[in-house]
Amino acid sequence: MNKPLALLFAFIGTGLLAAVSYFMAAGRPWLAVVAGVVSFFFIGFGFIVKAKQRKRNS
Repeated sequence: MNKPLALLFAFIGTGLLAAVSYFMAAGRPWLAVVAGVVSFFFIGFGFIVKAKQRKRNS
């Protein structure tokens, strides 16, 4: 995975995890759950992209 794409995934993933903690502190558990599920799938999507690019380059 090239560095700008990896940096984008890192920033967005970190932002989503920060959103989970914000919603928990704000007393909105349903939004925290939604943000947690979205962050889980987004981080997993980043690993999928990385694996596909690695396989394509090999």
